Amino acid sequence: MSRFSVVVPAYRVQGYLRECLDSVLGQSHTDWQLIVVDDASPDASGAIAAEYAQRDPRVRVVTRPAREGVGAARTAGVDAATGDYLLFLDADDALLPGALAAIDTALTAADDPDVLLYDHDRTDWWDKVWGSGDDLDGADPLALTPAAWNRAVRRDFWTGRGLAFTPEGPYEDVVPAHRAVLEAGTLATLPRPCVRWRKRRAGGLAGTPGRQHFAVVERYGELLAATADTARLFPVAVRRVLAVLDDGSRTTAGDRPELFRLAAELHRAHRPAGHTPQGPREQALAAGSWSAYQKQEKAKDRKKSVSSALKRHKKKLRSRVMKAAYRTDLRTARLDPDLAVYGAYWNRGVSCNPAAVHAAARRLAPHVKGVFVVSSRHKDRVPAGVPYVIEGSRRYWQTMATATYLINNSSFPGGFTKRPGQVYLQTHHGTPLKKMGLDQRRYPAGTHGISFAKVLAHTDQWDYSLSANPHSTQVWERVYPSAAYAPLELGYPRNDVYFTTGDDEILRTRRELGIADGQRAILYAPTHRDYQKGFLPRLDLARFADALGDDHVVLVRAHYFYGAQAGLADTHSRILDVTGHPRVEDLCLAADALVTDYSSLMFDYACLDRPIVSYAPDWQAYRLARGTYFDLLSGLPGDTPGAVATTEDDLIGLFRDGGWDTPATTRLRSAFRDRFCAYDDGGAADRVVRKLFLNG
Repeated sequence: MSRFSVVVPAYRVQGYLRECLDSVLGQSHTDWQLIVVDDASPDASGAIAAEYAQRDPRVRVVTRPAREGVGAARTAGVDAATGDYLLFLDADDALLPGALAAIDTALTAADDPDVLLYDHDRTDWWDKVWGSGDDLDGADPLALTPAAWNRAVRRDFWTGRGLAFTPEGPYEDVVPAHRAVLEAGTLATLPRPCVRWRKRRAGGLAGTPGRQHFAVVERYGELLAATADTARLFPVAVRRVLAVLDDGSRTTAGDRPELFRLAAELHRAHRPAGHTPQGPREQALAAGSWSAYQKQEKAKDRKKSVSSALKRHKKKLRSRVMKAAYRTDLRTARLDPDLAVYGAYWNRGVSCNPAAVHAAARRLAPHVKGVFVVSSRHKDRVPAGVPYVIEGSRRYWQTMATATYLINNSSFPGGFTKRPGQVYLQTHHGTPLKKMGLDQRRYPAGTHGISFAKVLAHTDQWDYSLSANPHSTQVWERVYPSAAYAPLELGYPRNDVYFTTGDDEILRTRRELGIADGQRAILYAPTHRDYQKGFLPRLDLARFADALGDDHVVLVRAHYFYGAQAGLADTHSRILDVTGHPRVEDLCLAADALVTDYSSLMFDYACLDRPIVSYAPDWQAYRLARGTYFDLLSGLPGDTPGAVATTEDDLIGLFRDGGWDTPATTRLRSAFRDRFCAYDDGGAADRVVRKLFLNG
């Protein structure tokens, strides 16, 4: 008997089924049974399922002689199940990495309850990823999404209570989903996304409008007629029915009056004694007045439209006023010879090379006042004592008009005009592995609407282009061609700390991060991908941490594009989410080894002369989508920084067997350092300050 029976109904899903099944087969928890129910699908779904069953004995295919619908297909899967717990997964959805292990841990911690509800996230055909909107930390479990695929139900509880899917029609899982919650003797929640639900552009129920959605009223009518706890269920039913009514992707304008009439009948038939309608929408429903409901909807739409128009108008007007004042300042204000303005990562705070130059300038050139540009949503990241201006504000434009020195690792916002006498240092923010600048034209998937004419216009404003190695100098010269700037081969100021930080300070940083004395810290820092939205590690982090053992801790640093958190489950004591840590340099200093894919962090970390492991499971896809300047996995000195893994098992094997740090990988790392850390020695910031502010 398995721990889990995962039931997957399959009908016309040949384009999604492999991804779904792979998401189960790739789980680190392996005690499962996978039941694929071929609901007489006319496409290749049945053949795909049979292929997987031949490959893995844990996969079983149940073939239906004629199509009976997803409810009947799931029921057939339940009949074939032998696991302790039933899990249901739609064939166009997927289990997230580590999901079964997390579910098993949560079940065990709760003494194997009747029902475990877990979170999910959502995606669409553009691969945009967003949260479920469910509150698993405090909301009534009955109010969570009523679906088959976001819960694990003990099989003997399911069969003992006679739970069953509605045999025909949509919303077939509403009744058993709610009944499981209402009738469970013990229930637990897991506030961790375990399933990725897919909204399909075509072919899925959620995106196909029509009268089939009237079934939601029928399902809640069945539930309310059968339950004694109507006071708890009724508000949930009203919210769900109104959500369908208001969803233009599920109901057409012509169908909405009829659906409203059915919903009003439901409300009238099952409204509990003492229930007070909440808000104007339910009040209209209780009165059975479609005209009142329409008026309320129109009023809401008008209010929203007026509010949006006012905001747009105010924003445009403010922008015009600020630009006009800026143009006046450009003509009349004098340059301040002792004012420098800094920016980093598109105004995200005080970091990277600009921060290191600013710190050195305060020490070596205290007469130069430094001001950082930050966005309003990132102003809380500015350390105490560092002057700053908010992008787009009057002070921002005054500063841009009067500062003599401009230092940035990306670009300044708003389309500023560089004045004669201003000096612009472009520090960049990494050594290029991926194609940059004009080279990106050959890889349009990663350009996201970049105007290369604007890129060149921005380049023409630079006076200096900073680099840490000859490779960078050569690439920048070609991909940002301009006679306006000169290369500044002085090293990366942000890397100075790797040469100047003492052991006591490193130990203090490790303890602040929660790394125990004697533990080996592995920093896992993958980069972002242009073809992937949201942080989705291509590694089962819990499995990796378990394989490393108790004397290791894994620090996880997601790319800054993904926000301040990696969105990890807080279930493993030796996995630390350090995405929000303000200084990546501190994380590198604290780490005994780096595991990364294509992040430019590898070039900086090489300054420390500590092991680097390249974990590149999608190397070919990345090269094709983004382009690279050399083959990271070639194994050639100067190209590859150390050990290489292309699968999760390979990566675990490197650390288990010692292959992550050998004489051969040390030689590779030495050649890599020689090539890419050529100008870094701990004094880069001082050299830049002397060149920029002190006439060399």
